Amino acid sequence: MAEKIRCSWCLKFDQYIRYHDEEWGVPVHDDRKHFEFLILEGAQAGLSWSTVLKKREGYRKNFADFDPEKVARFTIKKIEKILTDPGIIRNKLKVYAAVNNAKSFLKVQKEFGSFDKYIWGFVNNRPIVNQWKALNSIQATTKESDALSKDLIKRGFKFVGSTVIYAHMQACGLVNDHLRDCFRYNELKKLV
Repeated sequence: MAEKIRCSWCLKFDQYIRYHDEEWGVPVHDDRKHFEFLILEGAQAGLSWSTVLKKREGYRKNFADFDPEKVARFTIKKIEKILTDPGIIRNKLKVYAAVNNAKSFLKVQKEFGSFDKYIWGFVNNRPIVNQWKALNSIQATTKESDALSKDLIKRGFKFVGSTVIYAHMQACGLVNDHLRDCFRYNELKKLV
């Protein structure tokens, strides 16, 4: 049996391969999962995704299993305790931003009924299916990520620049950026 062809960025370690094969690019319609990725991608800013992925459980533990209502109520004392845990990226600005973003996230939910409804509106409620043949062809931002980033910033979110938001869109399936020869490309294309 032939080995599956995968996007080459995920081949560094088993956890990365599992993430690629099972999660990356699958359309997300769960607000808690969107919130998880907003926290993780904000933490990633300036770092590699593999670094963040290795610390995912630390984030899950410290950020109330990614419950935005609980995170929005974190006190300064709680935040300072989180900053002592080596199981996360201990960047003070990023941790405070996660708590701030939880509050903004709840406001979006209240206004739109769900964060999911809000975010999918930026892609007309359908995943954008790209047809990349090489990793170096994939863009870091798009007009959609630019618009979403700008709107999130206007709503008070932090660490949501266009590159971070495009990573969110890729991870949460708003965009299918698997390479065309990757086995996941056609599997996810069927979900459109």
